Order: sequence, then C-alpha cells, then structure tokens
Amino acid sequence: MKNTLLLYFPFFICISHAFAQSDSVGKVVPGIEHFEFVFEGEMPFEQCHASSIEVLGDGRYMMVWFAGTHEKNDDVGIWMAQGRPGNWSFPKLLVKVRNDAHWNPVLFQNPAGRLFLYFKVGKEIDDWETWYIHSDDLGNTWSNPEELMPGDQGGRGPVRNHVLVLSNGTWLAPASIEKNRVWNAFVDASSDYGKTWVKSDTLELDRQLINGEGVIQPALWESCPGQVHMLLRTSTGKIGRSDSNDYGETWSPVYLTDLPNNNSGIDVAHMGGKSLALAYNPVGKNWGSRYPMTLAISEDNGDSWPFKIDIEVGKEGNEFSYPSLLYEAGHLVLCYTWNRTNIRFVKIRM
Repeated sequence: MKNTLLLYFPFFICISHAFAQSDSVGKVVPGIEHFEFVFEGEMPFEQCHASSIEVLGDGRYMMVWFAGTHEKNDDVGIWMAQGRPGNWSFPKLLVKVRNDAHWNPVLFQNPAGRLFLYFKVGKEIDDWETWYIHSDDLGNTWSNPEELMPGDQGGRGPVRNHVLVLSNGTWLAPASIEKNRVWNAFVDASSDYGKTWVKSDTLELDRQLINGEGVIQPALWESCPGQVHMLLRTSTGKIGRSDSNDYGETWSPVYLTDLPNNNSGIDVAHMGGKSLALAYNPVGKNWGSRYPMTLAISEDNGDSWPFKIDIEVGKEGNEFSYPSLLYEAGHLVLCYTWNRTNIRFVKIRM
C-alpha cells in the first residue's frame, strides 16, 4: 500500500481541485472510483446531516443520517439508504422514538455480523439520551429502540464516530459531553458485546491550551495491541490528540496537532500498520467554514500528514461536513453532508 500511496498522491495534489469542482465521477483521476450523490429527485425532508456509513459486504453499503425540517426541530428523525455505488435505495425513515429531535446516528457492525445503530434523542444537546437498535439481517429488519443507559442524559456511547473493536475484544465507543457550552471527551468500554458499558474519566484538558468550548467527537484507532489513540474536534483552531497505553482505560492529556480544525466533525480510518487516513475540513478557525472536504494520509501513526487532497473544494456558502470514513479491502470509503441537502458518497482505491 505504501508504494501505491507514493505513486498516486503527488498526482492527486496537482489535479484534485479541478476534479472536486465537478459533480461527475471524473474518470481522469486515478484512484477515485465513485464520487456521487446518494439522493436523486425531491426528498421527503428539507435538510439532512451527520451521516454514518457501514460495509454490508459484496460491494454494498448502508448509510444513515438525521433529517427533517431543520436541525433541532421536533420532526427530525434517523433516515437510511443502502445499496451499491450508482444504485442506492430511496431514503426512508428508519427510527423515530418520539416527537423530539434525533441526532448523530452511528452505524457499527460487530465481528459476529450484527448491525447496530446508535443515535441521540433530545430537544437540546446538553440533555440528549443515547438510543440504539440492531439488525441481524443486514438492515432489512430491526429491533425495537432501547436506551443505551436508561436515565442518562448527556452523552454515553458513540457520539458521532464509529465504535472501535480492540485487539483484546473490547468495544470502545468514542464519546463526549456538551454541558452549558463546556465540552470534554471520554470513551465508553464494553467487554460483553455491548450489553454493559464502563465510562472512562473525561480527558485531562488544559483550558489555556484549548480555549473556547473544549473537545468533542473523538475518532479512534489502535496502532498495536493496547496502544489506542484519538483525534478530537476542538474549539481552538487545531485538531487535538490523546493516547492510551492500556486499551483505553486511561488517556494522556490532550495536546494539539498541526492539523487545522474549524470546530467541525472529523474521522479517521486505520489502514494497517502505521498508515492512517483522515477526513476533515482544513480550516484553522473556531466555527470556521465547512469546506473544502479534504483527505490526509499519515504513514507514521499520525505524527505527520504529508499527503493531502481536496475531495471537494467548494466556495463561500458551501458546507461539506461531518465525514464518516472506513477502510475496506484496499479502498477508502466515505460519506459526508453536502450543503445539508444531500449526502456525498466517495470511494477511493488506495
């Protein structure tokens, strides 16, 4: 894979801007096999956001997102589409627990093949609840919704990015809390296949280093057994990082990377060894613009990110945000919000 990266990325950098302005697949770009919208025609919702993707096998995928009149409106529910590139099912409402806003769905297929969907419910982020459903037939039928931690209000379980299955079998859910505009992150760990969860301490956070709200929405990977890492959305203009040497039980104080961050969603995919991919908006301003959507590659476990391409460039007023990123059999697969009116799907051969 390393030789492939070195071959493709210098060429990507030269021509990606011309490609990313287009709504077509753009076959002249090596590596990018699919670049398309998931919806076509008039949709039964006005806005959509915060998609998550999971592999179903045989070239098929499922995507979920929240949608309705507007983020935070009571009519917002969790929607889904599945299929393969170029042939997606028409979006349908998957779950609506009650007449409150639904938020930030996260898909996760466990090693046994059960598909989980985690999502938040609540009128305000400060007090949202975590709910889940599961499917044993790749999303054709689903269980009834249940609360992950009955009575909890605030943020248990995955908040936006994928659950990580560690080398020792533990599931780690990247979690965070947002209370009165004071943010911090933690992980929820399950050693019994998601039946019960144990919350870590929140991260040690220097509020002089991380000014503003704080850190949320971790993206996790394990570089070798027990060595677990997270990148974090922050309010200080750069992506944050924390590391664990004990399977995620304890974490280092948060430190800042050189990667710019606009206080918007990021995601990481571990491609094996020390190779990582990162999808993000490279804008170093708190609450900055949510474009372009950029892909960066590291070959030293995230210490440096020398390879970068803009998947979609955009212009003033655009929003390409909240990427969900996976590595699958020599490909990077991602989806992201496209101007709150569609979900973009991209598949890249590595």
